Amino acid sequence: MSMFGDGLDAAVQKAFTRPAPKNAGPQMRYLVKQLGGTKAVAQMLRISQRTVERYVKDQIKKPRPDLAARLETEVKKRWQPQIRAKARQKAATTGGIVIDTRARIGYTAPIGTTDEGRLRHLTVALPPRYAARLFDAHEQGASDQQLREITTEALREVYFQDGGRRAGSLEEVRFTEIEHLDFDL
Repeated sequence: MSMFGDGLDAAVQKAFTRPAPKNAGPQMRYLVKQLGGTKAVAQMLRISQRTVERYVKDQIKKPRPDLAARLETEVKKRWQPQIRAKARQKAATTGGIVIDTRARIGYTAPIGTTDEGRLRHLTVALPPRYAARLFDAHEQGASDQQLREITTEALREVYFQDGGRRAGSLEEVRFTEIEHLDFDL
């Protein structure tokens, strides 16, 4: 599971104008249409082509929990691509992205000015360039660790250094033990 990647996806999905299909039959039919056939869907979901066909015809209605989760993930990944692209574009150029997190956050600085990490609940608006970096990295398949590094850098600049107005000699921000993480556009 990818905490950062899933959070970015969820933020974009809030922009959807129509809800994605909820039931297995409509979800399967949507994927067949998107991928151009039952064989491609079967391979992607790691099930047999015959099983896909039975869902498409509503002969099976209730998938196992693991299949239901994969099905929902794959549908949402492809749902309303233009709306998704517009939401990402807006965040990356004008809107920015808001992070809401509860985690252990602290920093190291020159001797005598250290602030040990402590549990903090932060809600911080990150500028558009960080939204752009996060979405670009996520689209290129960045790991959760890479997304965390971009987020940490953004928190250092925006929260701790206040855009360069304070804590100029801040060396490293640590962002660990994440209890809650939510992104919003």
